[in-house]
Amino acid sequence: MKIAFTTKGTEWDSKMDPRFGRTEFFVVYNEDTKELTSVDNKDVENDAHGAGPKAAQRLFELKAEVLITGNGPGGNAATVLQKTGTTCYIGAGEMTIKEAYDAYKNNDLKKF
Repeated sequence: MKIAFTTKGTEWDSKMDPRFGRTEFFVVYNEDTKELTSVDNKDVENDAHGAGPKAAQRLFELKAEVLITGNGPGGNAATVLQKTGTTCYIGAGEMTIKEAYDAYKNNDLKKF
């Protein structure tokens, strides 16, 4: 299973980014292969509108089944995520990626 995180960096000890659509990076952890990959999302910085749905589309392309973030996606992005079958967990905004992953595995995050 692939789990995506909204982050400010690309390593396990990087801080989570509480934002969804305008997150700096998406880091994807593949639980099957134990591989950590990242995607730069900074190209949306100058977009006035639509960052959330673009980010949701990007997650779909990455084949992420789970999203872990801080505050959660906005309405339009949440609709796209729901339609693509991506399950979203919130409450990880003040954690590192590793702490957020452990919180997810321990059922300590809130399902959005």
